[in-house]
Amino acid sequence: MPSRRFSGRLPADLRPNALASERHELGDVPFDLTLSNPTRCGIPYPDDLLRPLADPAGLAYEARPLGLDVARRAVAAEYGRTGRSIDPARVVITASTSEAYSILFKLLCDPGDAVLVPAPSYPLFEHLAALEAVRAVPYRLDPGRGWQPQVPRAAFDSARALIVVHPNNPTGTCVAPPVAAELLERCARSGAALIADEVFLDYPSGGRPVPHLPEAGGALSFTLGGLSKSVGLPQLKLGWIVAAGPARHVDEALERLAFVADSYLSVATPVQHALADLLARGSAVRAAILERCRANLATLRAVLANAAGIEWTPPDGGWSVVLRCAGVADEEELALELLGEDGVAVHPGYLFDFAEPGYLALSLLPAPAVFAEGIRRLAQRVASRL
Repeated sequence: MPSRRFSGRLPADLRPNALASERHELGDVPFDLTLSNPTRCGIPYPDDLLRPLADPAGLAYEARPLGLDVARRAVAAEYGRTGRSIDPARVVITASTSEAYSILFKLLCDPGDAVLVPAPSYPLFEHLAALEAVRAVPYRLDPGRGWQPQVPRAAFDSARALIVVHPNNPTGTCVAPPVAAELLERCARSGAALIADEVFLDYPSGGRPVPHLPEAGGALSFTLGGLSKSVGLPQLKLGWIVAAGPARHVDEALERLAFVADSYLSVATPVQHALADLLARGSAVRAAILERCRANLATLRAVLANAAGIEWTPPDGGWSVVLRCAGVADEEELALELLGEDGVAVHPGYLFDFAEPGYLALSLLPAPAVFAEGIRRLAQRVASRL
């Protein structure tokens, strides 16, 4: 009998951790500060938002690996709304941002190659890379410098791509223009591609508009976005990639991306035809989500103004915020205590690979009353441990 039946690209242990097990046992959590699905947070959606999906054009199937022209033009127009001029021919339509990473890893990497990923950041990168037989090599974001990327020069020697998340999840911080320019220059010199995940760019919760990352220099770059965040519609399964850089490299990349995408043809036709209308109609949803985030940030600021033992930095953008709790050596222990004693759910920082203990990550999407009471209970719990 063989000793192993399944791929080593999957985690060896799929059992839930202690926090997930406790949540399962408790069922509904009264004050869930991890809820990040906008369709379950009481965000108002127009009743007719999905009407464009009924367009009869969706009945005719046309296999276009890089996406239908109507969808690619819609993405280009959306970037035009934010001040960035995009050639629709450089747009690739995908079924999600996760799929975008998957096909970019196929494009750029051979098995065993390395991609540089930010830490702290969204924990999905390690799994997405492993499923493509690629190594996710973390680089640190420096809390002393506003969570700016600190990428060692030697890291570029063997890396096939550098991933930056702008604004970052969960810190909500953006890559400063000088840092972005330096990273692009290093990518150009080493031949690594830059993958810029900008899915939260539409949500400048800090009050200032968040600009796109620059495209200057000779690096090949790919910018990611999608309906999941831009219109709060994760269930429609449509994302995109925008390729930029030297024309010859972009053309070669698009040719190869078409080959990869043609093997799957995973994007549904109706949502591609509906994309322009969804993006336009979705402005009301974006506004509602941003209002919710800013309102909850104001509540957080008020509750923590006189709270002992909690430090935080207001985010530049996105749907999340990070707190650091003084004297906490094991944030999972604190998270379990909050869950069991206070009915408050939070993410412990280790899930996002924070280098130091004591961090908690929270969503800014919960209903205001839930968020306010959850934060009040969290502050009391931390103060009681001092």
